[in-house]
Amino acid sequence: MNYLSTRGDATRAKFCDILLAGLAPDGGLYLPEHYPQIGTARLAELRAIYRTEGYAALAFEILSLYIDDIPAVDLRALCEKTYRPEVFGSREIVPLRRLEDGLWIEALSNGPTLAFKDMAMQLLGNLFEYELARRGEELNILGATSGDTGSAAEYAMKGKKGVRVFMTSPHGRMSPFQQAQMFSLQDENIHNIAIEGVFDDCQDIVKAVSNDHAFKARYKIGTVNSINWARLLAQVVYYFAGYFQATQADNQKVSFTVPSGNFGNVCAGHVARQMGLPIDRLVVATNENDVLDEFFRTGVYQVRGPQHTYETSSPSMDISKASNFERFVFDLTGRDGAATRALFEGVARDGRFDLSGDARFAGIAARFGFASGKSTHADRLATIRDTWERFGTMIDTHTADGVKVARQQRGDAAVPMVVLETALPIKFEATIVEALGRPPERPARFEGIEQLPKRVTVLPADAERVKAYIAAHCA
Repeated sequence: MNYLSTRGDATRAKFCDILLAGLAPDGGLYLPEHYPQIGTARLAELRAIYRTEGYAALAFEILSLYIDDIPAVDLRALCEKTYRPEVFGSREIVPLRRLEDGLWIEALSNGPTLAFKDMAMQLLGNLFEYELARRGEELNILGATSGDTGSAAEYAMKGKKGVRVFMTSPHGRMSPFQQAQMFSLQDENIHNIAIEGVFDDCQDIVKAVSNDHAFKARYKIGTVNSINWARLLAQVVYYFAGYFQATQADNQKVSFTVPSGNFGNVCAGHVARQMGLPIDRLVVATNENDVLDEFFRTGVYQVRGPQHTYETSSPSMDISKASNFERFVFDLTGRDGAATRALFEGVARDGRFDLSGDARFAGIAARFGFASGKSTHADRLATIRDTWERFGTMIDTHTADGVKVARQQRGDAAVPMVVLETALPIKFEATIVEALGRPPERPARFEGIEQLPKRVTVLPADAERVKAYIAAHCA
């Protein structure tokens, strides 16, 4: 399997090269040259593997389709090292919970940092350590987080040989619990940088540094954000696991609703559907920062900018520039790199592009299964309250956005709708108290985390200042 850039660069790369590289040389994102196809017979085999051998075995089967430069015995060992019941809390790793008739929640938040990002990040940490040791190299990871990516990355990378993490986050815009998870880490290879701005500023800094090829080469800069294909690939696996739990036969269809800001999580669902997983609808659930919902309703992709990015009670989705969206647009254009480049150069120049009159957009639901919806703070409170009062189930603010939109977009009642859980409620305690008048349960290992000493540096939204910080701490 070779990988290509969404912006048309002719160079082809192998998996382990793009694992360490992040962005393509032309600023595009990497995708496989083709999506391996899984027919009904192979789907039945994968179902049997998941049921008898577990999630790690399923992950190995899916990843093997895309990774041919890690020996199979090593890749299997990496999957087994990552997806252990004692780490993720159950044999299924991502168990389904029935909420009501036809509506399920896929539990993705039982890992070390209580958020779905652990599902990919724990694997990424092991892949990095393996490949860097094989090459005798080191890597400086530069990332951006709006909440959960940062802690998941730092917990996955802390203590890993050959790896430093420089994680940017929007200063003061995460929940106190999210900040404490990151800033309380005292490991020498972990560096937290709070940027005076919004998440899009952090993301722009990561891309600017990655596009400075001389700096990137000198300081061996990589990324753990979902612009890294390896992270998105790991997320594809839990769509298969969710499908197998929600169905009995391999010709049944399932829909997924995915709380989304940066489009990485739902893009993994797009990949699974392109591979042949029988997904009926992929529903994108946004909060008040509804750029993606607007696109799927109208065909207009309009970046809001920092001054119009709302600070909400589902802060991990407070994003107005979805970096992974480019991967889907590449497929939407028929994998036309030049067309994709032109569209995103238009975004950089004008802050928007308009496909409302384009025939390719007209068939988007039929071809790719996408639908969308929006949730507000009032919707979140009502959904959290209703879900607790009727079902005795407490959900976090982002998952509440998903449940609210899922009910709007159910479609065929005979098709199960699976909402992807985003995080455990404790990460957003203030809003849970507002909705229910009581705090959520807190795992014992996180008691008093907000009072721990913090290790963080505040910097302006300036890529040069961030590069200077990295250089000073790589000596």
